[in-house]
Amino acid sequence: MALIGTIRKNSWLLILVIGLALAAFIIMDMTSAGNRGGAVTSLAMGKVEGKTVDWNEFQGVESMLYSGSGDVFARRSQLWNYFVEEAIVSKQADALGLNVSRDELIDLQFGANKSPVIINRFRNPQTGAVDVASLNQFRQQIQDGTIQPEQKRFWAHQEKEIIKDRLQSKLNTMVSKGLYTPTWMVEQTYGDQTQRIAFDFVKVPFTEVDDSEISLTDADFSSYLAANKGTYMTTEETRRVNYVAFDVLPTAADSASYRDQLSDLIAGFESTANDTIFVENNYGQVNPTWLAAADLPVSIQDAVLSTPVGKVYGPYLEGKSYQIVKVMERKALADSSDTRHILINATDAASFAAADAKIDSIKAVIEAGGDFAELAKTLSQDQGSAAKGGLYEKIPVNQFVPEYQDVMLNGQIGKLYKARTTYGVHLIEPLKRSRETTERVKIALIGQSITPSEDTQNAIFEEANTFLSKNRTTEAMQAAVAQSGTLTVENSGALKANDFSVGNLGSGTDARDIVKFAYDANSEVGGVSASVYSFQDPVELYVNKYVVAALAGVEDAGMPSVASIKDEIEGFVRNQKKGEALKAKISGSDLNAIAAQFDGEVENAKDVTFDATFVQGLGNEPEVIATAFNTAVNGVSKPIVGTSGVYIVKLTDKPAVGTAFNIPQLRKNNSSTVQTQVTARLMQAMKKNAEVEDLRAKFY
Repeated sequence: MALIGTIRKNSWLLILVIGLALAAFIIMDMTSAGNRGGAVTSLAMGKVEGKTVDWNEFQGVESMLYSGSGDVFARRSQLWNYFVEEAIVSKQADALGLNVSRDELIDLQFGANKSPVIINRFRNPQTGAVDVASLNQFRQQIQDGTIQPEQKRFWAHQEKEIIKDRLQSKLNTMVSKGLYTPTWMVEQTYGDQTQRIAFDFVKVPFTEVDDSEISLTDADFSSYLAANKGTYMTTEETRRVNYVAFDVLPTAADSASYRDQLSDLIAGFESTANDTIFVENNYGQVNPTWLAAADLPVSIQDAVLSTPVGKVYGPYLEGKSYQIVKVMERKALADSSDTRHILINATDAASFAAADAKIDSIKAVIEAGGDFAELAKTLSQDQGSAAKGGLYEKIPVNQFVPEYQDVMLNGQIGKLYKARTTYGVHLIEPLKRSRETTERVKIALIGQSITPSEDTQNAIFEEANTFLSKNRTTEAMQAAVAQSGTLTVENSGALKANDFSVGNLGSGTDARDIVKFAYDANSEVGGVSASVYSFQDPVELYVNKYVVAALAGVEDAGMPSVASIKDEIEGFVRNQKKGEALKAKISGSDLNAIAAQFDGEVENAKDVTFDATFVQGLGNEPEVIATAFNTAVNGVSKPIVGTSGVYIVKLTDKPAVGTAFNIPQLRKNNSSTVQTQVTARLMQAMKKNAEVEDLRAKFY
């Protein structure tokens, strides 16, 4: 009782103790979150060459530049690369004494030497040129201090981008100017590019050996990996996921429901006084063009052309949707027409009013005896026809905008008509129409994609969830799949901690969640995910796939183990083993005899250079080309295991390379070729050697 009384008297102390305990708990939770996939202890999402990449700054720039558009993970990857490159470039520039002066920065933004950042960001989509007016508006706001805070932050970041780009350009220039091609390399490159050989060859495809004749051991896989280290060596930890996908497909009941929904619209569609509004309200479309039979799907050509005007045909199946079509008009129209016109351009209400008045004046002049052709040459703003007196000849149906076409097809020959289009105001005179006509229709369509109903999606989810609850290990999952006869286990391939694409599931939030599951500290190899992942159709936006995932393996940086990569390389290893078996079956050096042995033929390749990446009839076989170049004329090579079979080569011609060539000019050409690669390769090299601590996976 004394203790309780003491606590009551000092309740403030109790509150303080509880508060401190809670704070300690929260801190402990945060510090351990990195191991549990929860909150993070710091807002540092990485360090590059000692420079911290702050999460708040990263988010602010992302929001400012992208405004929620595009693939969130793709844009974050792009933005992360910017922060990494900016830190690397800044450090290298500081070490070399490179900088961008204030005057240079202003010139890069507003002067004649504009930065690529400005050119790309302020490009007018219509003209392709920089929108100088918009750029100058920003400049004025900056100068007079009226720029909005958000725009000020945007401009400050943009200046960082410009400085980074300029410094990187200076680094590239320094490196490219320092490149030198020695004489021996010039001569070798010249020989590789100019010496041309011819050879005969026989290809024995791997299919000559049946799969059942080959048995693969772990030693075979290890040998293949050792010979291809450059392809499979990794610089960071990777993880692999096995997954089972439950496809969500519409049922027969779903299909029938959508068909019935369209059928219910037919009466209203036929009786509506406004087709456009009815179609828009039912997510359809009015086709503004005149359609001939050949323009319609084959399955409905006869039906639509025989359907009375105002009536609806359907529902009918077109691809993955049901559709109904209403015939709004039917006419036999001339296949082509001649017209002439005068156009006065207009873009807004004021200019349309002025253009309208000008066309009225021109029309009055022509009706009073003025020469249409001469007026068109001097006044029409349609450059395509003005020089020809406004004439357009033999124009097929549907080539011009609807307002113009209506006059072209239906206007009285020789009469003047005024028409307003998106280009401006036209004065049009129909001149002639072809005698050949085709029956055409104008139609309105309403369609309904056949997608899984909510009930169907729920049913598949329950199926996936039941599968998940019953199979909590990889072994159990694989056994259940084998027993099902319809499901399959897929492998994600090697996943890195920041990946956002998984196997054939594609990219996005759901795929990213699977990667996060794979890297969660609580995930064990062989364990199955705690929940079902859902994937959405990118067009129809329904759940089209439910996925159950299991962590299949964890691989440290370096060469992967045979077990983790066996499925991925099995085909290559099998072909390598088949190649060795075929080599043992091939005897002698007579190409005709070898071809006959395998029911093949002797082929030939001509004008082949050492650096050829593709040879007609041979394909992409670098080992074969290298062997041919190292074979004596009329000599026959030993069997070569290539990418699609085993080859035997006989070199038939290898002319000597001429020695009369201009070394300085060739050196200049070679250096120029290498210099063009500096922009891409220098940054790759600097990234490879930079100290980068990447903690992005803790944030998203």
